[in-house]
Amino acid sequence: MDTTPTPRTRRRPSRRVRAGLLTGAVAAAAALGAGTFGALSASAAAPTAPAATDTVPRTDSVPRGLTTRTTHLTVDAAVRAAQAALDAAEKDHQRVTVAVVDRNGNTIVTLRGDGAGPQSYESAERKAFTAVSWNAPTSELAGRLASAPQLKDIPGTLFLAGGAPVTAEGGPIAAVGVAGAPSGTQDEQYAKAGVAALGR
Repeated sequence: MDTTPTPRTRRRPSRRVRAGLLTGAVAAAAALGAGTFGALSASAAAPTAPAATDTVPRTDSVPRGLTTRTTHLTVDAAVRAAQAALDAAEKDHQRVTVAVVDRNGNTIVTLRGDGAGPQSYESAERKAFTAVSWNAPTSELAGRLASAPQLKDIPGTLFLAGGAPVTAEGGPIAAVGVAGAPSGTQDEQYAKAGVAALGR
């Protein structure tokens, strides 16, 4: 009786398995690249292939629950707004600091005018933060403290006139804050001049 083992023939993987292996290799390479060079851009030119286990057909390349577009203030626009506010103050011989923040209240640019007081720097940023948080001029928000005094306890806020929001498509995208003039009314006037410069 012949006991020599019969050689096994290697089965070739099916197309589905091969597609899964290829997709896994692409995903692994993408993850390695992301770890080495930073997060991958959502607007990459070549979209990755869908996973083999994804059985729900998609009509676009953006996963559900993610926005495809955001409106924000560019650095150039923020500098333009800040400079316009500072120019308006200097025209009146006022020494102020101007801050422009983004939708999240993060400072994009701060311009401190010649001779502006040291307290004006933080005050301008906090006024801008307050204006973008509530999408309203801080002079208007200051009036709300009578009925809701606890608002002033929110970190980073300053309920004094001098902050003005920048809106687009019905919502706030940034704000300009000014501090250092003798009155909050003047501060807010200059902040609004900065906002107005964005429309020109």
